[in-house]
Amino acid sequence: MKRAAYLTVIMLAVLITALPFLGATDLPPAKEALVKEALPATAPVMLGRTAIFSIPGFHALGADERAAKISERLEKIADDPAIRTDAIKTDEGDVSTDIEAGDRAIMAVYDSDARPFGVSRQELATACADKIRLAIQQYRQARLPQNVMHGIVLAVIATAVLLAVLLLVFFLFRRALAAVEKGKTRSIQFQRFEVLRLDQVKALLTGSIRGVRLIVVLLIFYIYAHFLLGCFPWTSPFSGQILNYLLVPLKTMKDGFIGYIPDLIFLVVLAVVARYLLKFMRLFAVEVEKGNIAFPGFYREWAKPTYKIARFLVIAFVAVVAFPYFPGSQSPAFKGISIFLGVLFSLGSSSTVSNVVAGLDMTYRRAFLIGDWIKIGELTGEVTRMRLLVSHLRTYKNEEVIIPNSVIQNSHVTNYSSLAREQGLILHTSITIGYSTPWRQVHAFLLEAAAKTPGLLREPAPFVLQTALDDFYVRYELNAYTDEPREMLNIYSDLHQNIQDAFNEFEVQIMSPHYMFDPEAPAIVPKERWYEPPAKPPREEGGEKTRYP
Repeated sequence: MKRAAYLTVIMLAVLITALPFLGATDLPPAKEALVKEALPATAPVMLGRTAIFSIPGFHALGADERAAKISERLEKIADDPAIRTDAIKTDEGDVSTDIEAGDRAIMAVYDSDARPFGVSRQELATACADKIRLAIQQYRQARLPQNVMHGIVLAVIATAVLLAVLLLVFFLFRRALAAVEKGKTRSIQFQRFEVLRLDQVKALLTGSIRGVRLIVVLLIFYIYAHFLLGCFPWTSPFSGQILNYLLVPLKTMKDGFIGYIPDLIFLVVLAVVARYLLKFMRLFAVEVEKGNIAFPGFYREWAKPTYKIARFLVIAFVAVVAFPYFPGSQSPAFKGISIFLGVLFSLGSSSTVSNVVAGLDMTYRRAFLIGDWIKIGELTGEVTRMRLLVSHLRTYKNEEVIIPNSVIQNSHVTNYSSLAREQGLILHTSITIGYSTPWRQVHAFLLEAAAKTPGLLREPAPFVLQTALDDFYVRYELNAYTDEPREMLNIYSDLHQNIQDAFNEFEVQIMSPHYMFDPEAPAIVPKERWYEPPAKPPREEGGEKTRYP
């Protein structure tokens, strides 16, 4: 065991020592750059989309321009059947060796063209002339009428074969799909755990068969396109490039992905760190909201909006840090789209931003809380939800009213619940009584009605104010405390009923809504008529008062 360990250590040491020398046959970067600079840039000479040979530039004439001019001359000569291929010869000059077709010049070969290949210009010119003759012969041979007709026949046969093969493929796969639907398949189980249900197994098999069918159809079309393009001389150069057209983008994506791996690792690490940071922040906010963690001067209802603000800031910071690492983030197109989206968001989100700011402002000012009864303009209801953009109220009629926070911020808000928790909410109602009734008796009636009303507090005690001495009557206002703002509607209803009973019982007329003159008999309801049909006394079944839910 010790000997094996020693051998392992020695092998690792040798391997680590040899790593710098692996690939030593490659040229150093500096020498490789010198070699590339020594070789001149070349461009291919084409005939009918087929490359014959490549040539470099000459003086002010670049390689691409020189190759294009030679290709143009070659195509004109190849299209002229009067020029025989055996007429293509070389002509020796003082500074160049010219290649000519009769009296028509094709190209000139200079010493600078042959020097990189280690041959003389005469040898290079002879080799180029031989390639030109062969290329023109193949060019003309492929465009003979009989050969073109032969290609058309082959294309028709190939199309017929394609249709037949496609029909056969679709027929076979249709049978396979039908067999899956009608076949006896079972769910996949591991002991008693059902890994895949029966419908999921069928969906998996059906999807697999359709995927195989798609691959087969694409392969058939590739073979058909490759054969069809090869039938005609004008398209034959493309037949061998179809696969390259498909593989080059894949290779580009592969190379881009491999080069992007370091940035991708950074983004993954950043996303994981941000995710767990947000989880910790959320857990901390929940504990603060529950009251398990407390800070002086920080209210529990502030926990959730503070968490949302902190989460937004963290996400914005992560987005700013991650932006340069996204692929294409430095491209002009990506920057243009980013600017466009930013302008679009800024123009369309002004009201949204104002509502968000208003919602945060109301939250931290603690204008109202969930469960409070408030009045906004003409609307009165219970706050059921508070969001960044809107707040939800439930009215006495069980209607849900959704109010934008910016509207609430610009309106007067009456909160019936905020002070009612500690000091109590004062409910008040007014009544007018004639001057003939002693005001002390009226006070007693009103205080007695308040004492009989459920929901009104005994401490602090109710009190009566005489708010006006009008022409025909005195205006009295009864004020009583309650700690149940939600029951305001029921309390007011009970209070008004008790006031009517108190005045009717002692035959005192209520001078409302307007007093004009004294009637012959007081406008009162005697006690014996309080429960005339169909009204029922409270003790009888069905005689209880209707309460607001």
